[in-house]
Amino acid sequence: MTAKFSSYILNFKQPGGTSRGILHTKETFILEIFENGKKGVGECALFRGLSCDDVPEYESKLKWLCENINENPAFLSSKLSAFPSIWFGYEQALLNLKNGDCLYFPSSFTKGKARLKINGLIWMGDASFMQKQIEEKLKDGFDCIKLKIGTDWKSEKEILKNLREKFPEEQLEIRVDANGGFDFNEAKKVLKELSELKIHSIEQPIKAGNLDQMAELCEETLTPIALDEELIGILEPEEKQKLLAKLQPQYIILKPSLIGGFLGSDEWISYAEYSGIGWWMTSALESNIGLNAIAQYAFTKNPTIPQGLGTGGLFTNNFESALELSGDQLRFKV
Repeated sequence: MTAKFSSYILNFKQPGGTSRGILHTKETFILEIFENGKKGVGECALFRGLSCDDVPEYESKLKWLCENINENPAFLSSKLSAFPSIWFGYEQALLNLKNGDCLYFPSSFTKGKARLKINGLIWMGDASFMQKQIEEKLKDGFDCIKLKIGTDWKSEKEILKNLREKFPEEQLEIRVDANGGFDFNEAKKVLKELSELKIHSIEQPIKAGNLDQMAELCEETLTPIALDEELIGILEPEEKQKLLAKLQPQYIILKPSLIGGFLGSDEWISYAEYSGIGWWMTSALESNIGLNAIAQYAFTKNPTIPQGLGTGGLFTNNFESALELSGDQLRFKV
């Protein structure tokens, strides 16, 4: 086998607002593996400022992988353990090399016989911008939406209140994602107010790494808490089990690019289900290459609740998508 990689800059159609700031572009890397006239493609979706492998030697490690592409996968896994997004790209490329076309996990989903239900994502902005997005998602048939919060809670709470008055929880599931935007005392207040609004869950109410505070919130909360950034950088199996045992969250959010690809996701799912913790899969601003692979993988895990995926419609210069959306149902093009 031979391999090569290239960088690619994705441009947002409109700036994406989060509590960590405004995003205009997203850098990613495309890995290609060649063997016997066939090609496998994967995406190493580095997330600057968030990925634990956002380090100066990132591209050097990608080059090293290409030079050692014929080494045993177990050996490569040990050498890439600190580079979860590179390992994920390698997993994708090998699977695509084996299965061809746009396939990673052939199933009834990739045959067009089954679909994946997803939530609709609402980006941060002023009240009118967020309200417009919500109206569009509801018009498109979504009955589960996720709102980014954590920059102006007073305005955000008013939006949620108005939304809940129009749509009871039986009609509309509302998830929120704070991206660590609240401090501990704020979070306690917000969690109470969210429960009064019958909000499904909140992702990462406080910054990752404050384990004692997070454990207290998870134990006392009336609004289910989903860990997101808290999982980043937790790479060893024993560390994963210890984290879940200490925090005992209601849910975990799986972003393969940030937690070690399919292998890392398998471990988190196994430990979470053993502990009675729910989960769902979501993307980390991958291009359509990574999104396609994640969607195919997610389907194989028989999810029972809406997933946080999409079709890559955020970017002006994305690759052609193998996926399309019909209402809130993601399907593979056949």
